[in-house]
Amino acid sequence: QVQLSESGGGLVQPGGSLRLSCAASGSIFRVNGMAWDRQVPGKERERVASISNVGITNYADSAKGRFTISRDSAKNTVYLQMNSLLPEDTAVYYCNFQVYSRNGVLNNYWGQGTQVTVSS
Repeated sequence: QVQLSESGGGLVQPGGSLRLSCAASGSIFRVNGMAWDRQVPGKERERVASISNVGITNYADSAKGRFTISRDSAKNTVYLQMNSLLPEDTAVYYCNFQVYSRNGVLNNYWGQGTQVTVSS
């Protein structure tokens, strides 16, 4: 099993910044990709950013130019730097790891979620 531990959420004013972190532990043979999703009550979960095992990044249009996803492979940790935050960025943010087991099975894991609230 793989456990994900998120941190870094909180309350911030519009225009402010937050950095989310997510560390994976447990039975990790090889990490394929990592991502950050977010969800607002009553809406579908949205993929905000992703990073592949070779560092290729992708962003939702709403995140481009403001958010940066990065990874520390040695620590099995993924980060999301969020700048110029807007009230519409308010959501619960979930990290996602795609992990290969030793027998070659690719599994998806999600963190418990961290609340980000952007409000004055």
